[in-house]
Amino acid sequence: MSMSLSNCCIRQNRLRGFCLSEVTMKIRDIKGIEFILEIDKEKSIFRQTHLSNHGRNENDAEHAWHMAVMAFLLREYANEEVDIAKVMLMCLIHDVVEIDAGDTYAYDTEMLKTQKIREDAAKERIYSLLPEDQKEMLIALFDEFEEGRTPESRFAHAMDNLQPLLLNNSNDGGDWKEHKAKASAVYGRHRQTKLGSEELYELADQIIQENIHKGNLAQ
Repeated sequence: MSMSLSNCCIRQNRLRGFCLSEVTMKIRDIKGIEFILEIDKEKSIFRQTHLSNHGRNENDAEHAWHMAVMAFLLREYANEEVDIAKVMLMCLIHDVVEIDAGDTYAYDTEMLKTQKIREDAAKERIYSLLPEDQKEMLIALFDEFEEGRTPESRFAHAMDNLQPLLLNNSNDGGDWKEHKAKASAVYGRHRQTKLGSEELYELADQIIQENIHKGNLAQ
């Protein structure tokens, strides 16, 4: 290699290193980037629910995205007028805590006993990656969803319940059969659906009854 070519390569490497350092510093300066990268881990948290038409297990990110789209498309069926942007954001962030806490299957009575403790610890760690104002806003939104007292949180819960029901029905009740789920437990969960949307609860009721008839849900 000639001296001039060698010197050129050295200069390019120095420039490349300088640019990378600048980019790294710039990323650190942008508020929220650390949280944005952290929530990418949702794609690795797999749920008990399978994708439609007998696909693989669904991950948390797919579940949240699907709920948000459903909320927008089905908003006319909400019992009360809702701020749909708020509902969609609730849907998108409601399972972020499962990065630490893991997925809690809706009908696993033992895991449900410790769910709040696990999720509260996860909530504090993960949302603390944000600037204080954003942390407070998203924790308030998460808590509002969990409490289920507002029109938005009730409709978001309806989406959280209806989405896996639709997938399970498309899979001939495979997840219910695998876990020996009882119709009473499924109906118990869908009490929240009725609070958010009576019309969508009627749809859920028809799906549950059909799966009881098929033997996919034990009575």
